[in-house]
Amino acid sequence: MEPGAWVALASVFVLGAMSPGPSLAVVLRNTMAGGCSQGVATGIGHGLGFGLYAFTAALGIATALAANENVGLLLRWGGTAILLWLGGNFLLHAMTGPNNETDSEDHIGASGRSGFLQGFSIAILNPKILAWMLALYAPFIEADHGMATLMGMGILGMVIDGTWYVSVATILTTGDRVQRLKEKAHIIDGAMGVLMFVFAGILLTEGI
Repeated sequence: MEPGAWVALASVFVLGAMSPGPSLAVVLRNTMAGGCSQGVATGIGHGLGFGLYAFTAALGIATALAANENVGLLLRWGGTAILLWLGGNFLLHAMTGPNNETDSEDHIGASGRSGFLQGFSIAILNPKILAWMLALYAPFIEADHGMATLMGMGILGMVIDGTWYVSVATILTTGDRVQRLKEKAHIIDGAMGVLMFVFAGILLTEGI
């Protein structure tokens, strides 16, 4: 692609990363509840998931999925299921009340793994990302693009998306904000749990 096209594509990726939705909600919740390590892990997981999505879309898979009604329906239900799963987990955590425990190294590792998996899952199973890919990303894909270009598009999406969410997690945990955020983790969990169910309801009532 021409340099101007890469700049335009990067701008599309930035706008997509900054758009509010389930992905941002999960990163915010995990950062506030689990601190910087879990927030960063969530951001990295989401970036990798998004990069994989961008690469497969560049190969034409996203277009094929959009043309197949059954696969599109499967993605829709898969996205709804992951939102309901996240919402249920958040609400369960909310019912435990404030967490005043001091994180051990093992606990931090477990939180990081959980955050990574949540970030990766919400990126892969979010049908809104597929819709965004088809609307704004597909025009950049051409039949004569080589594998190096296609991989470059995926890597660019991964770096921009991951950098944005890691930055959000890092800024939120600057200074003594971590402890104050953790003290309100159960409230945040409850709010985010409800928000996940709202997003799931939207997916059930709208087409992809």
